[in-house]
Amino acid sequence: MRSPEELRQNLAETVLNVRSGRATSRRRLADVMHLSPTTSGYYVDQLIATGHLYESGLEHGGKGRPKRTLGSVPGAGWFAGVEFNAERIQTVRIDFSGVRTAADQLHLPEDADTKKVMAMLADVIGSLAKGAAGPLLGIGIGAPGIVDPARGIGMDYAFLPDWKHVEVAAPLRRKFNVPVTLENNLRAIALAERWFGGGRELSDFVVLGPRSGFGISIVKDGRLVGGAFHAAGEIGRWPWPMTAGKGAPEMQQMLCAPAVYRRLAGLGSRARLPENLNEALRALADTRGERWDGVIDDYARVIGCVHLLLDPEVFFLHGPLTALGDGFCDAIRTTAAELMPALLGSPTRLLPSTLGDDAGALGAASLAMEAWAP
Repeated sequence: MRSPEELRQNLAETVLNVRSGRATSRRRLADVMHLSPTTSGYYVDQLIATGHLYESGLEHGGKGRPKRTLGSVPGAGWFAGVEFNAERIQTVRIDFSGVRTAADQLHLPEDADTKKVMAMLADVIGSLAKGAAGPLLGIGIGAPGIVDPARGIGMDYAFLPDWKHVEVAAPLRRKFNVPVTLENNLRAIALAERWFGGGRELSDFVVLGPRSGFGISIVKDGRLVGGAFHAAGEIGRWPWPMTAGKGAPEMQQMLCAPAVYRRLAGLGSRARLPENLNEALRALADTRGERWDGVIDDYARVIGCVHLLLDPEVFFLHGPLTALGDGFCDAIRTTAAELMPALLGSPTRLLPSTLGDDAGALGAASLAMEAWAP
């Protein structure tokens, strides 16, 4: 006999399989979850009774009797997703079926510190409730830098000097009285790719995130990789160049989106950034020459090394550098193969993501959605 907690988790897994489209019928659910038809039917009946699933319509297959179609009830509740970096906060609201119903962006003040960020997080979550259908069921937070998801703590972030061992989840949990899940913002983006982007059918991929900093997130065998000390993917903290000695600058200082813009535009490292960095980069997409080649070479070395280490199916480029277009990704891929002949047997696939600037918030909402249990 299953324990109440085991039943709860199985019901949650049932919802995930129906919501994702992997299980569109009772029979398909039984196959996906390796259950008997009787057991899967019991779970479905329970969730229909509680208003989380519905069953209607006909799904016609090639043979046999038509099957009733399962779906999740959009108005059963909603999930809040919030992601932030040193410059702005993005928010997304998704309904119980995983459909985005609201999104917003708020710029951080230049003097932002931990106290202000935490207050703003609470405010934007409260704002998401306006016009929402059903109760708030969970909150997902995508935080920059190193985080401890198990304890809900932001450990360190280079661009907010006082962001050290910050309790993020606990105060929000107390305020809103719902589960709060914390994850590194790039790993949250990986979840967005899995639910809404190009990673839906992939088991191994890497998200490349040159934004205000630089890092990657890794999905291996269908699972997010966090690392023993929650620092997997923090490659922006590598010394740069790699041959530099003690006290060298970090890689993110050369390869983050603002640095790439300044390099391509021929500006100094402290030059003021344009108000719309995406548009400014898009204007440089057809630039070719020594500065372009230098950026491509640096990116090719980094991505080539990561590819030889992790061997992913695809790299997804996120952030403002997607404005440089397919030509940027193609040049990196070609140069990586030239620099590292070992890659010729497994050529690098680098694609600009089809998701927008709110991918981190969308992924954070997905995080809350995946963590939900009845």
